[in-house]
Amino acid sequence: QVQLVESGGGLVQAGESLRLSCAASGESFSTYGAGWFRQAPGKEREFVAGINWSGTSTDYAASVKGRFTISRDNDKSTVYLQMNSLKPEDTAVYYCAAALMGLRPEVRETEYASWGQGTQVTVSS
Repeated sequence: QVQLVESGGGLVQAGESLRLSCAASGESFSTYGAGWFRQAPGKEREFVAGINWSGTSTDYAASVKGRFTISRDNDKSTVYLQMNSLKPEDTAVYYCAAALMGLRPEVRETEYASWGQGTQVTVSS
């Protein structure tokens, strides 16, 4: 199993950008799929973006498509989430997750075996 640590969260104004990073350690991360989820206050955790083991296939929630980009660097065992044109409704705790099945991006939480501790993203209007 891998251990995940997110970083890069913070407070920004609407329209600005942030890049989240997720550093993995432990077993070979390059064979895992990876994803980003978020949870806003009073809401359930939701899928944001997913990527397969090689980085050749990605998937996004409709609410972030065209604004967010997920990528990975397997040499650095790191997954990124570039977030552009941020909106107040993007405010949430963002979690990185790793899926044992890495052939395609996974949308369901149940497909992910390891989770990070989360990083807060706050977008002011």
